[in-house]
Amino acid sequence: MNWTAVKSIYVFEMARFFRTLAQSFLSPVLSTCLYFVVFGAAIGSRIQEVDGVSYGAFIVPGLIMLSVITQAISNASFGIYFPKFIGTIYELLSAPVNFLEIVAGYVGAAATKALFIGVIILITAFFFVDVSIAHPIAMIAFLLLTCLSFALLGFIIGIWAGNFEQLQLVPLLIVTPLVFLGGSFYSISMLPPVWQIISLFNPVVYLISGFRWSFFGTADVPILFSLCAIAGFTALCILVIWWIFKTGWRIRQ
Repeated sequence: MNWTAVKSIYVFEMARFFRTLAQSFLSPVLSTCLYFVVFGAAIGSRIQEVDGVSYGAFIVPGLIMLSVITQAISNASFGIYFPKFIGTIYELLSAPVNFLEIVAGYVGAAATKALFIGVIILITAFFFVDVSIAHPIAMIAFLLLTCLSFALLGFIIGIWAGNFEQLQLVPLLIVTPLVFLGGSFYSISMLPPVWQIISLFNPVVYLISGFRWSFFGTADVPILFSLCAIAGFTALCILVIWWIFKTGWRIRQ
């Protein structure tokens, strides 16, 4: 492993993030405040508790997952798409750097950025509601795996995208609806039985359920299912990226 190459890519991507530090941190904080005002105050006044947890605290894991997933995808997809767009990707491919080092640099930076945002949102939540973390180690593990897996997905999207419109297509039309319908702001047990069954086909349900379990000890699906879902999704993304670099799909073509 060429750690110098990994460090160079990682530092370059993180430098781009810190150049817009105020925007990078201020935007999620403001969004979180708005969510707490709209959902925590307006809806929370009608829904006092969910599974024995106050509604304001109940939505915190969902808010973190919503921001982490979207940030991981957007940072990773733009990070690899921009070199493709300006043509510098060929310099990277011709350098003595293998695909693992390229992926580690770009995905590592995107996952780190998403992790920063997740921590900021968690800190912001403490100013609005009383949040307890029942299983802190599990919470950190779920957060790290989510940042990593969706950064890998964003990397795939960045390679697939042929223009800036396509770069936003999957996150806006597929990922964001799945997150909103994945129990971010409600428990799927509150849905009619038929919709509970349909929700189980949404992979994001397992991520949010497992992450919420790490906070409150309650989950919509067994925690083992959540772990298997995120591990399987991460492995699938790695397999797809390996195939992309092996065949040169959308990179050398």
